[in-house]
Amino acid sequence: MSNTQAPVYRLGVDVGGTFTDLLLINETTGETYPGKVPSTPADSSIGVLNGIASLCERHAIDPKRITHVMHGTTVATNTVLEGKGARVGLVTTKGYRQVLQMARSFVPGGLGGWVIYNKRPLLAPLELTIEADERMNARGTVIRPLDESALRASLAGLRGQGIEAMTVSLIHAYANDAHEQRVREICEEVLPGIPVSISSAVIPEMYEYERTETTVVNSYVRPIVARYMSNLHREVNRTMAGVKLHVLRSDGGLATVQAAQDKPVALLMSGPAGGVTGAQWIARQSGFHNLLTFDMGGTSTDVALIQNEVAQTRRETRVADVTVRAPSIDVRTVGAGGGSIAYVPELTKALRVGPQSAGAAPGPAAYGKGGEKPTVTDANVVLGYLPASTRLGGDMKIDLAAAERAVKSVADALGKSLHEAAEGIINIVNENMFGALRLVSIEQGHDPREFALIGFGGAGPLHANALGRLTGSWPVIIPPGPGVLCAYGDATTRLRDEASRTFVRRFSETTDAEVKGILEDLTTTARRTLVAEDVSDADQSVSYQLDVRYHGQVMSLSVDVALEDLDRGGLAAVAKRFDDMHTQLYTFALDIEAELVSLRAIVQGPETQVRAETLPQGGADASAAVIEESKVYVDGAMRAAKIYDRSKFAAGNRIAGPAVVCQMDSTTLILPGHTGEIDAVGNILIQPNT
Repeated sequence: MSNTQAPVYRLGVDVGGTFTDLLLINETTGETYPGKVPSTPADSSIGVLNGIASLCERHAIDPKRITHVMHGTTVATNTVLEGKGARVGLVTTKGYRQVLQMARSFVPGGLGGWVIYNKRPLLAPLELTIEADERMNARGTVIRPLDESALRASLAGLRGQGIEAMTVSLIHAYANDAHEQRVREICEEVLPGIPVSISSAVIPEMYEYERTETTVVNSYVRPIVARYMSNLHREVNRTMAGVKLHVLRSDGGLATVQAAQDKPVALLMSGPAGGVTGAQWIARQSGFHNLLTFDMGGTSTDVALIQNEVAQTRRETRVADVTVRAPSIDVRTVGAGGGSIAYVPELTKALRVGPQSAGAAPGPAAYGKGGEKPTVTDANVVLGYLPASTRLGGDMKIDLAAAERAVKSVADALGKSLHEAAEGIINIVNENMFGALRLVSIEQGHDPREFALIGFGGAGPLHANALGRLTGSWPVIIPPGPGVLCAYGDATTRLRDEASRTFVRRFSETTDAEVKGILEDLTTTARRTLVAEDVSDADQSVSYQLDVRYHGQVMSLSVDVALEDLDRGGLAAVAKRFDDMHTQLYTFALDIEAELVSLRAIVQGPETQVRAETLPQGGADASAAVIEESKVYVDGAMRAAKIYDRSKFAAGNRIAGPAVVCQMDSTTLILPGHTGEIDAVGNILIQPNT
């Protein structure tokens, strides 16, 4: 086969704390090659390169045939969580040195949270914060010029303090960045070699605390992310010359290597975003456009909502107790996973599950690694949902006796049988996860019955059918590779960048033409990143958002709008849409004039032209995939069930519940009264029997 005919491949890579997942996709046939290797926390790029080498060797694929590498990473997230970021210096406007200390009056933990709340050290400590004698007003007019000589003297005082990154955040810099730009130039002269982040480039929007905190976080993670991306880019190019490397952003788009290095704050939710975009892509192949995503792992469960093929996003990202103004997919997390520990408090004698987790070491008792506490995984083993004959990850044997011993401690404390206690554990963890799904659906004004539910992650397919019953969301979709779906998302995501500007005006104080002109300017700015990646204007799509509130409100809502909408209905149509959104979320609208807060242009590259792999067509009979007969305990009774090998299914096969479907990276449970059907691209579509 000549080079021009040889297949080309697109690689998705998702780096987790324990494993690095890879998915290689043949762009012509849609054939996929999953892989999983241990992560290397000291330098995640080593694990990525090990995984690429292993995957290509195992399938006899020339690495040079890989044209694109899409990468989801937790490097930025872990840097914040572990407190291992750079030592950051900060320049503020004179009089605002304590902007981070003042912060906002929010303490996590409910009404009594303030009693036990220990505030983390600031990412830019006060002793490394200096003031610039300058001032802009809210319209960008210079009130006091920058005193450059005083600034140089203050910066000189920071020499020898071990500073690794600098942040500049001046009052009203979103309206006029001239002073911030000049401060950056002086910082680079006085403190050469130290990267400088300015707020007007990172987040040119109002609210000085949020803008400062976001830019400080950008500086905090910047040296580590930049070093990681530089190493990975260099090594990937060494083995795959000319390959395009991109990184998944928190909002589900892709960033270039340079953009990731300059603005790593946009990567904080890169990991969870991969699963959502993967779910979106694989479900679209089967014609489903409205989804609730359900990603259940060992420690936690992430859920999100996708409507009309668009994942719901929010304008802030929270990691631990750090909140930044950066767009991210609206993922809600609950401390419920396969490793969640079940216990019965002595005082109440009421069964509880999680959020404590057995983790990877020692893990659930069923893993045979010394764990003794009862977990959700152990309950699944006792009930027969996770058959003792299966091998987790292909080689880990399940210890049924150990699982039964662990769950028996709960059964004895409750005065219940072993199976009753195990089913109680499963029912409680399912209710906990249902609560998370309510947050993104019912509590946002959406009826979950109008959405399909897609279950993935290592433990998601075991619980997805039960969550479908609780939410009324049908069908329940189990994708072909539920354990590597994040890598699927990384491989099928589009390049994306955005530009925004604060523009506080009541609707009566501006015009449709003025707003349209600003959006067109923002589009030009946002296009630059994609043009640098050789994406022509013709291959780019642009969408717009207006942040709108009622005059006098603090909070705002992001309203999607097209330029054609402004031409056709103007700001009056935007106001009507804002009223409708406000009513959906809060059940009422106000008879008060609407006010613009910020304008935003979002530019995306072309959609990934990758076909999903199709299965051979078969009949309804799935008996060829049966590997053994078994029993499962469901709804208070023991029932006969069949166990299937998923790799033997054909399109059109129907699997009547109760049934258990096994594969290398996950196990699926189909409950009694439900049937799973295999569609053309290998999804299991579970529906209740009519």
